[in-house]
Amino acid sequence: MEKEEKNNLEQEFKGKNLDEVIGHAEHSFKLPRSKINYEVVTEKTRLFGMKTKEIVIRAWPKIESEKDPAVKFLDKVLSLLPLELKYQIKKKNDIIYIIFEGNDKHFLLGEDGSLLLAFQHILNKMSPQKVQTDCDFYRKRKEMELKEYAQDIAQHVNKTGRDEILDVMNPYERRIVHIAVNQIPGISTESIGEGFLKRIKVFPIKSQPE
Repeated sequence: MEKEEKNNLEQEFKGKNLDEVIGHAEHSFKLPRSKINYEVVTEKTRLFGMKTKEIVIRAWPKIESEKDPAVKFLDKVLSLLPLELKYQIKKKNDIIYIIFEGNDKHFLLGEDGSLLLAFQHILNKMSPQKVQTDCDFYRKRKEMELKEYAQDIAQHVNKTGRDEILDVMNPYERRIVHIAVNQIPGISTESIGEGFLKRIKVFPIKSQPE
C-alpha cells in the first residue's frame, strides 16, 4: 500500500536546485536522502529583475517494512479478497504495526476480532519482525475488557480460595490475563492445554509451611 503511505507522509519542498531541495527534505524528515523517496513536481525559471530557478518536489520517507515478506503477502491476499480494506503501516521499536481501515473493516472485528487476530498470527509466521494488527482501536478496548475480567476472576479466587479455569484464549489474550492476574497478591496463573488456543487456570498461591 505504498500509495496510501505516500499520501499520508508526503510534503512539498522548494529550492534553487535539486540538491538544495532534497537537503530541505532531509532536514524536515530527519533522514538521510537514501531513505527518502521524491518526485519533481515542477521546474521553472522566474524573472524578478534577474533570472532565478525554482524546483519543487514532493518527498516522503521510504517505508522499510514494505520490503517485509509479511507485508507483500498481505498485499497479495487483500487483492484477492472481495473486501474493501486498506491499511497503514507504522514501525516502532522493531515492531511492525498494521492498522486496517476501509468500508469492510467490520468483517475483521466480527466474532471478537477473530479475522484480525488470524491475520496477525499468519503475518507473524512470515515476518522476521514482530507484527501487530489493529482496527478501530480494537486492541485497546480488548485489553481493557480482559484486564477487568481477569482482575474480577482473581478477586473471586482470592475470596473463595478455589481455582478457576477460564475459556480458551489465543496467545495475545492469555498474555493480558497472565499480567493482570499476577498483579493481585497471592494469586497466580498457568496455561493449560496444547496448541494455539489454551485455557488459563487462576489459582491461589499456597503459603509454604515455615
